[in-house]
Amino acid sequence: MSLYRGLIFLLLLAGCGFQMRGAVTVPPEMARTYIDTQKRHSIFYRKLRSSFRQSGVQVVDSPVDATATFSILADDTGQRVLSVSARNVPREFEVYYTVLFQVQTADRTLIPARDQTLTRDYTWDETLVLGKEKEESLLREAIADDLVRIVMMQLAGN
Repeated sequence: MSLYRGLIFLLLLAGCGFQMRGAVTVPPEMARTYIDTQKRHSIFYRKLRSSFRQSGVQVVDSPVDATATFSILADDTGQRVLSVSARNVPREFEVYYTVLFQVQTADRTLIPARDQTLTRDYTWDETLVLGKEKEESLLREAIADDLVRIVMMQLAGN
């Protein structure tokens, strides 16, 4: 009886359009994609490349071998002070990550140049410097994950 309920549950989920997170289907024109960027060591680039591979896209090293080019026109991350204490000591920071990208094939533009920015806030405590630096690094990684997920959903919608 439990197996029967499980099957019904899965059928209901599939029927309502639910999809588990995982590999996203990208346009067939992107079967062999070249990622054009000046920052080959950025978090976004590494995560995008990995996500492409999980989706079955072969990432090639030359635009000559590619069926599509994913251009990262800007890849910028940093932080800003959001609030300070009465003694003018920073208390809250905002971590941001911005990418500007476009996707083209030989004969058409799949996604015209578009930018995407995500931010996260965190509080600062000068007595916990190492922990807060690690928190900032983890936030930056999480933001890059979210940016890649957004880009992949945009590609799947094309």
